Amino acid sequence: MPPQIPHPDPGVPDTRGPLRYIWWLVRSEPWRVLRGSVIGTAWMVGLSARPYLVARAIDDGLRARDNRALAVWVLAILVAGVALAYLGIMRHRTMTFVREDATARSAGVLLRHLSRIGAMLPRKLAAGEVATVTGSDVGHVSEVLTMTGPGVGAVIAYAVVAVVLWSFSPLLAAFVLLGVPAIAVLIGPLLRRLEQAESAYRHEQGILTTRAGDIVAGLRVLAGVGGRGLFGRRYAARSQKLLAEGYRVGAVGSWIEAGMIVIPGMFLAAVVWLAARMAGAGDISIGEMVAVYGYVAILVIPVWFLLEGGYELIRGRVAARRIIALLNLTPDEAGGQALEPAPAGPADLHDPASGLRVPYGRLLGVAASDPEAAVALADRLGRFVASDVSWGGMPLADMPLDEVRARILVADHDSYIFGGTLRDILVVRRRTGDAEIWAALRAASAEDVVGALPHGLATLVSTRARTLSGGERQRVRLARALLAEPEVLILLEPSSAVDAHTEARIARRLREARSGRTTVVLTTSPLMLGHADTVALLDDGRIVATGTHAELVERDAAYRALVHRDSDLVDVGESRESHRPSEAQGARR
Repeated sequence: MPPQIPHPDPGVPDTRGPLRYIWWLVRSEPWRVLRGSVIGTAWMVGLSARPYLVARAIDDGLRARDNRALAVWVLAILVAGVALAYLGIMRHRTMTFVREDATARSAGVLLRHLSRIGAMLPRKLAAGEVATVTGSDVGHVSEVLTMTGPGVGAVIAYAVVAVVLWSFSPLLAAFVLLGVPAIAVLIGPLLRRLEQAESAYRHEQGILTTRAGDIVAGLRVLAGVGGRGLFGRRYAARSQKLLAEGYRVGAVGSWIEAGMIVIPGMFLAAVVWLAARMAGAGDISIGEMVAVYGYVAILVIPVWFLLEGGYELIRGRVAARRIIALLNLTPDEAGGQALEPAPAGPADLHDPASGLRVPYGRLLGVAASDPEAAVALADRLGRFVASDVSWGGMPLADMPLDEVRARILVADHDSYIFGGTLRDILVVRRRTGDAEIWAALRAASAEDVVGALPHGLATLVSTRARTLSGGERQRVRLARALLAEPEVLILLEPSSAVDAHTEARIARRLREARSGRTTVVLTTSPLMLGHADTVALLDDGRIVATGTHAELVERDAAYRALVHRDSDLVDVGESRESHRPSEAQGARR
């Protein structure tokens, strides 16, 4: 049976503020919240019934020496206890459903929004921040909804106890009515400090989570270049800062926890002292004094719930603010509003920023002196940033984004691999059969990857395919990109993690697999560039030379230095200047 999605349509959240977002969660399940409020109120008010029953048992039974009345009141106390136990179970059950529903709803809106943002998310928010929001902040916001059950019940129970005490003594009622707000005044400054500390802690937690993810992802590389110790020390230093913020949160939280116990206890002692004085003076009976003690002892529970609710509200506000910040991120349409249709058939791409023209149906190699410039070029051609790139003579930014994504694919060598069978990972189009999969695997020289797996294509692969080597993952990614069969395929260093023999096979087979379709390979590998129809040299963000690989090696020293890894000619710009013949040399020639 397929898993059930809690909320196929979680709704549209109110992101105008953290409290509005929390109120939206409450409004999303009104009947369940109402049921929790009714049950919570009945439970809280029911707690105040037992002191009354005890007082009646003392005055009508013990003091009057009426065994029959005593038995009746004891039976009533027993029935009230059973009823309160049942209400307590239902209260907890209902509020658990409320919290879990809110958690699932928040997770649903976040997942939906993250999928809309898509590839632009890493440019706008660190991965650790996303992990912290989706991992812990969602739960903190859901905890706030507890206030809709016991919290509402606490307020009503507080009012009921005050009315009952008023029937005993207006002085006691006034003391209770003024005492609880005084407790809130005492706890309030600590709650404000907690909000500040929680905000700082959550921020540091997001940064550290991002750093941990980056270190784990590049652990093999760090170990290879001897940087594992350096990054380990930096991580330790950052974690010490997070630890300090955690201690700060813990210190404030401990004072709040202590205040939530000590202050109501002191308040209870003061009320009992006052009631005992009034009983000694004959203003109230012994049974009423016991009842007052019971009322105030019971009153500690709603007071504690109110203080706990305030504590959770502070944490929830901080968490909701971070959720809203993520939900308010907008997908970057790269300036497009779908004003122009995409080309009906294959067409050239042109990037004015670099001067690069990508002819359709050709295999174009781009050798960049700066890897960041190569990534920026791929982003412009794939419309991941706003640019003046044209496709078929029309602005790429004005074309429907979904059509651009379907026809132009930018395949990063480190793109994400979800967990599942290898077949599930590779099938990116409907009705893709094993014949197409094996053809793509052959083009990516990845047949041996499947052959080494115990169950072939049916083998389960972990998230990010950590059980595979770097070269194996890279070839699986390339096969997946080929199976997408985009009209324009842009590959970023598709063979950087494989040996020379495998790279040569990939270069030859890639040309065959993409015959008649546009392919751009951004690399400095001479094996890959040697199979390109045309090669462009990208230096300082501009195309400075074009030709075949052999032609550029022959006539352009800067290109030769770049692709042959000449240690004496590291900077392409400098090598171009140093190898440009002087006027005197030209005259002699």
